Amino acid sequence: MQAVIDALCELSSRDPLTGLSNRRQFELALASEIDRVARAGEPALVLMIDIDHFKKVNDTHGHPAGDLVLKGVAQALHDCIRPMDTLARFGGEEFAMILPNCPPSFGLTVAERVRTKVQNRAVAITPGQQVHVTVSIGGAFAPQWVRSSAPLWIERADQQLYRAKAEGRNRACLEQPTVSLVSAEEKGLLFGTSTFTELE
Repeated sequence: MQAVIDALCELSSRDPLTGLSNRRQFELALASEIDRVARAGEPALVLMIDIDHFKKVNDTHGHPAGDLVLKGVAQALHDCIRPMDTLARFGGEEFAMILPNCPPSFGLTVAERVRTKVQNRAVAITPGQQVHVTVSIGGAFAPQWVRSSAPLWIERADQQLYRAKAEGRNRACLEQPTVSLVSAEEKGLLFGTSTFTELE
């Protein structure tokens, strides 16, 4: 009985087409990551990824080909993630990633690796016929030591996604992270890890 329950739970958290996490599971993971960032102050990046001109793929080759493209992009994205990362199909032709411990200095490099991986992947839609697609990517970092909200974090990444599309698609745009104004000692006092010593 427990095996059946576990299987149903797994199904409820997965996108049936791609096998990736679904939007509900992504939002649960995002809420957990927000808590971690607020407690530990470690960096984290959310990427929103949208397939460029996906409607044209469906219109030209049919919806079965579109499904194959979605699966191919999902696999390309999966090849880019670490075990600690979360990758989900967010809806339609949009995917999302949560990248814990991804500092701002590496953010654009990571996003570009994702973009290039998709661009270079050929998807077979019929025997002897392949298509290539590109993606636009928007990213936003979690404000360190701040308990943000999942909708706000997603909205900020979406704004960068819209910018990537407006600037010509097939590119990655990341929001510039805010600089924390909380000093190391203040963080220590807040979280019980201060290096202050009492004067004798």
